[in-house]
Amino acid sequence: MSKNTALSTASVLAFERKLDPSDAVFYSGNWEDRKDASAWKEINVREKSVRGTISNRMKGSAPDPAKFDADIQKPNLQTVDVCTLPAGADSLKSGMTLRILGDCGKPSACNNADYQAKLAANIKSYGDNIGYAELARRYAHNIANGRMLWRNRVGAESVEVRVRHLQNGVEKAAWTFDSLSFSLRNFEAPKAAEAGVTALANVIEAGLSGAGYTLLEITLFARMGAGQEVFPSQELILDKKDKKSKTLYHVDHVAAMHSQKVGNALRTIDTWYEGADSVGPISVEPYGSVTSLGKAFRQPAGKQDFYNLLDGWMIKDKVPSTEQQHYVIANLIRGGVYGESEKAAKE
Repeated sequence: MSKNTALSTASVLAFERKLDPSDAVFYSGNWEDRKDASAWKEINVREKSVRGTISNRMKGSAPDPAKFDADIQKPNLQTVDVCTLPAGADSLKSGMTLRILGDCGKPSACNNADYQAKLAANIKSYGDNIGYAELARRYAHNIANGRMLWRNRVGAESVEVRVRHLQNGVEKAAWTFDSLSFSLRNFEAPKAAEAGVTALANVIEAGLSGAGYTLLEITLFARMGAGQEVFPSQELILDKKDKKSKTLYHVDHVAAMHSQKVGNALRTIDTWYEGADSVGPISVEPYGSVTSLGKAFRQPAGKQDFYNLLDGWMIKDKVPSTEQQHYVIANLIRGGVYGESEKAAKE
């Protein structure tokens, strides 16, 4: 950044997330009991030990057949966590709450008053002239399509999402969606669900714009088959002394999905990057990172990453296109630490 620039990026700049989901706790039951809350039981995580075979790719040239046979006969012993529906239940129920907050342009920490004032003015201009309707519609679509089930959605016979809008513990509105009728590749709602998605989006928009406190209770059902495996979050174990091959997340022994993973599904709305037609929506990230593909779709060299767009907008008065403004605002809604280090500022 040039030393002649009158306004510089704050070295301390942080935003709280505005979509604040809880962990998603797992229950088991039968599809026909979706309206009976008492019929659903907690799903527990349990351990099992298995004797696997050696199947990893061999390094170097082909080993001696006799030695290879001897190696293959060695057992591949593993202890893993597993999570399944009981034999008498054919469906998964996942429950969570989602709090939606306003003041998207107000950082939780900023050490540059001039930058904060410019930021507030530009975000207000976005809210007044463009608005949060498009972002809210995409978030609503991701709730309705059951994306938050992740792998549990794949192969399910039926998926249903029920949403309640609560105020002071009182239900203000409720919607039910047939999730498999929605596409995960676009944000076009089926005709039968258009009214519900629009109403839900209006509630989300009101929360993001600061018009009112918004709390949603979201319940997802997936009919998977009695006794079938279900997939809570997998833990990252930093203690190398733990010999378990796979550790699943639980809340007091009840299987659950991390709130971070729920949030990742909610913000999978970015179709404004190059290559979106073939890849589809990706999660809103500063560099468009998709770890499962090993690729960043918004690299700094292309000038379409969050930091280039934000600095251009705030520092150089280069107003991004409407689509890229959506992307920048979605990153602020995501939350994070976005300040510029002293070293970067000098370069």
